[in-house]
Amino acid sequence: MASSPMRPSFNIAGPCLPGEHYMVPPGRRLGRALELIDEGKYFTLTAGRQTGKTTSLYWIVSHYREVGTASALWVDLQIAREEPDPAVAFDAILRCLDRAVQADLPEVAIPADRASYLATPAAALELYLGDLAARCPLPLVVLFDEADGLVGKTMVSFLTQLRAGYIARSKRPFPHSVALVGMRQVRDYALAEQDRTAVSWLGTTSPFNITADALTLPTFTRADVEELLAQHTAATGQRFEPDAIARVFDLSQGHPWLVNALADEAVRREVPDRTAPVTIEHIDSAKERIILDRRTHIDSLISKLREPRVRRILDPMLAGERTRGDALDDDFAYVIGLGLLRRSSGTYEIANPIYREVIPRALTYVDQGQIQIQTAPFVRPDGALDVPKLLAAWQTFWREDGHLAAEGFSYRESGPHLMLMAFLQRILNGGGRIEREYALGRGALDLIIEWKGVRHVIEVKLRRDSYTEERAIEQIVAYLDSLGLGEGWLVLFDLRTTKPWAERLWNRTIEHAGKRIHLVGC
Repeated sequence: MASSPMRPSFNIAGPCLPGEHYMVPPGRRLGRALELIDEGKYFTLTAGRQTGKTTSLYWIVSHYREVGTASALWVDLQIAREEPDPAVAFDAILRCLDRAVQADLPEVAIPADRASYLATPAAALELYLGDLAARCPLPLVVLFDEADGLVGKTMVSFLTQLRAGYIARSKRPFPHSVALVGMRQVRDYALAEQDRTAVSWLGTTSPFNITADALTLPTFTRADVEELLAQHTAATGQRFEPDAIARVFDLSQGHPWLVNALADEAVRREVPDRTAPVTIEHIDSAKERIILDRRTHIDSLISKLREPRVRRILDPMLAGERTRGDALDDDFAYVIGLGLLRRSSGTYEIANPIYREVIPRALTYVDQGQIQIQTAPFVRPDGALDVPKLLAAWQTFWREDGHLAAEGFSYRESGPHLMLMAFLQRILNGGGRIEREYALGRGALDLIIEWKGVRHVIEVKLRRDSYTEERAIEQIVAYLDSLGLGEGWLVLFDLRTTKPWAERLWNRTIEHAGKRIHLVGC
């Protein structure tokens, strides 16, 4: 008896495979890339981690195989990453090309003179691609994945050879189109100062000054998310409630891995019964589990938080401050490439709400485990959260232990903010959740505590003078207005070590513009 076909699933590991995974059609996000390929252009395609780059490249190879207008080759340069010696690196690069030819163009075969090319690493790539293009019956398209992982002289030689081959295409065979795929645009590829000098004759810091365009692989749209979730409904009968679909998009902002991870967690562990619908509560629980389990994707992001160039951006962002003068454009490009940051309406912000939670929770994970305090004392008999008691306990903790722990953070600017979040998270793990809003230059960290369906707003600022307090009050009033709330908390940190604790710790309540504001000095 014939076996029944396997049911597709949400993909959270590796490239998507048709028939095995629910998929948004890759070609939908690749319109401009296909135009550039058809026009014979060389270009870059960038995207953050696990946003579908490899799935997209698989699809391009398959697409041109089907339409028959070009022969596409996907070349994974992973094994050549971080290798500065061109002799070693180009041996690895040619081996990557060998595997790609065997997989995607077996009828063309590996160049017969391939072994001799390595005698001159500075020409090996150009010779290999020229031979391949000469024997390929259709225009050759080469997609170099992980190209931004090459470094130093290897990077310079790799890009210079592509440029030389491109310029001479009218005289000898060379690929019709080349795409460099990774997390950064060519202009942001890391070159040491001496390498920049070596290519300065081009009038640019990059020898690959032949790119026609620098594309970014877009995230899923709201409609894409709906379509992906609907595929599960069609396959199993289990539907996602409309507000659950909205929550998946809001939490992920269309990041493909996060969309799939939230949906997979919900249907596999939260609601395995396919007759029961997936609700917004299930998605929220799925989000929490993904964060706590520190899935591979989340863990790979967390591992980057200690890097100086990442810290230069995120530290002031957590405090709502502007970056210092030592933060460079390349630093922003790098953090955007990691997928941690995005530009929205001309300003930088954390890419999505899940990352907004992951970053401070990861940075304070060890500290949370050392805070010896329980949830129960801060819950009133009616089940409500006792926020005045909670923040009074925070003031005691800050004076006794918190300020010292904050000084030990590598994230010095945001140390007080991180300790407050660690303290609150430790307590709220007993039944509530925190939403965090922070961005460069906002001057504040906004926290929304949600407990038993009730929202409590806390705004955090570093106190510098009376103007700071007045401005902070206006800000929190505007924020409360936007949320339709009448009461909020303003936590002001006074970091002057010469000021005695008796003067730094205080509480005051004011009425302003129809709102009740509780001021908490720390």
